[in-house]
Amino acid sequence: MKRILCFVTVMSMLAACSPRARQATPAGKLPDIWPDYVGVTVPETVAPLDFTLPDADALDVLLTAPDGTTLRSGGRTATRFSEKSWRALLQRSAGDSLTVTVFGRFGGAWQRFEPFRIHVSKDAIDYGLTFRLIEPGYQIYSHMGVYERELASYRQRALLENTQFDGCVNCHASRRDDPGSWTLHIRGSHGATLLRLDGEIKAYDTKTDSTLGFCVYPYWHPSGRYIAYSTNNTRQGFHMQADKLIEVFDLDSDIQVYDIARNKLITTPQVKQPDIWETFPVFSADGRTLYFTAAAKVEIPGELPQSRYNLMKVDFDPETGTIGTDVELLVDAASQGRSLCFPRPSYDGKYLLYTLCDYGTFPIWHHEADLWLLDLETGETRPLDEVNSDDTESFHNWSSNSRWVVFSSRRDDGLFTRLYIAHIDENGRAGKPFLLPQRDPWHYYDDLFRSYNVPEFVTGPVPFESIRAQQAINASERVSFDYR
Repeated sequence: MKRILCFVTVMSMLAACSPRARQATPAGKLPDIWPDYVGVTVPETVAPLDFTLPDADALDVLLTAPDGTTLRSGGRTATRFSEKSWRALLQRSAGDSLTVTVFGRFGGAWQRFEPFRIHVSKDAIDYGLTFRLIEPGYQIYSHMGVYERELASYRQRALLENTQFDGCVNCHASRRDDPGSWTLHIRGSHGATLLRLDGEIKAYDTKTDSTLGFCVYPYWHPSGRYIAYSTNNTRQGFHMQADKLIEVFDLDSDIQVYDIARNKLITTPQVKQPDIWETFPVFSADGRTLYFTAAAKVEIPGELPQSRYNLMKVDFDPETGTIGTDVELLVDAASQGRSLCFPRPSYDGKYLLYTLCDYGTFPIWHHEADLWLLDLETGETRPLDEVNSDDTESFHNWSSNSRWVVFSSRRDDGLFTRLYIAHIDENGRAGKPFLLPQRDPWHYYDDLFRSYNVPEFVTGPVPFESIRAQQAINASERVSFDYR
């Protein structure tokens, strides 16, 4: 494919470079590009937002910065913006917008579409993302892994894949987006909870006689001394309705906190009640509150549609490692006939983002699932309509400066989850989200038969030694937790 790319600084120079710009017929509408980057908000450091114009024989695209600097790219299927020139153009547009003009050729005739804007925020974004990629298989582990993606480029690398051992690569978490402190759970015959701390990787056996099972869904305390985990007896079932494929649910779940300094598991009856399911614990920004979701137990599977989780909170004393005794209801979703999942507080302490669905605790296949934002200062909560779609929005996380969120969504085809990133301003308003950029995104995503899962921001490359982790997983030795 022959592509034309020129970088000029004056509009009149562009007209001389591209005769089609003078000959094109006005389309009188915005271009129907994919991905839909019309009006999105991006950081200065993001890979080029390449896109395609479906049904066009060819396209020619002009980007214009506020100072008149332009960048042009064209081709038969997709743009291919130079990373270096794109980066320079974003820097010139920070705090303002790029103007994008798209020309499309249809049956030999060129059309000029109405220009649109890409807003460039001055708020910095973290180095990259970590996430799991998983194939749509339910009875076998198939091919899955945890990967790292640099946001300023298209570079992606595997951190750990299940081809290195027999098992499932499960939930992972870093400490406040710190790539050096990591925990990762492994399911299967080599089951373990991996912990990377101070350059060392250890495999823990976190199952005890007094707990339900292994430590699974993790969240780090801001001090780095504690990790909150839930322990879950998880199952899955299949729907007979055409619009739903699979349901994942817990038969039991409790909350516990791991004290790294003392190698002890901490819990209290208040977060492991026999008639309550507690799950998805997270610490507040100051580390003095433990949030989690909880639901009254129901009969499974018959009463699963009546399983509805609320947002709870309890005090946590980081000096003594003590969980409080008074559990408080923070958001009563059940009384509204809804269920609250995946609470994630912002690191500035102002907000808490969560997923709301009709029932259950795993909304990844619930098409009605949306993101909601709770103002922790006022107690007001609202749907984050600026980012929600007509399909599933599920797992999400905050950037280290609390100005960006990443979330998984099925909005593109209803089948595979893709990652979207949205800007959140100081007033809690979200900009239009953008799909994680890829080179030639139409073909990339069309050929990708895996879903993105559990996205997290990281402030730098993850120093995760894959071979050392593989050796720790495959070894028979495990470090045991003390329990009290």
